[in-house]
Amino acid sequence: MKERVLQTAHYIVENDATVRQAARAMGVSKSTVHADMCEKLKYLDADLYEKVRKVLEHNLSVRHLRGGIATREKYKK
Repeated sequence: MKERVLQTAHYIVENDATVRQAARAMGVSKSTVHADMCEKLKYLDADLYEKVRKVLEHNLSVRHLRGGIATREKYKK
């Protein structure tokens, strides 16, 4: 479990990935990634936790923009 949490955290930071992208890459559910990043990581590596938190907060702040782009692309086809 510890290895999975750290691998997922590094993946998110290195790729500026969303929870969904990280879950797909690691082969686990979004709920697992979210729980790992929000609950377990801060006890394993506090510095990495802060980096992941910043990436996830940024993703949350631009979520509505990504949704608009996806909808535009969907109807463009």
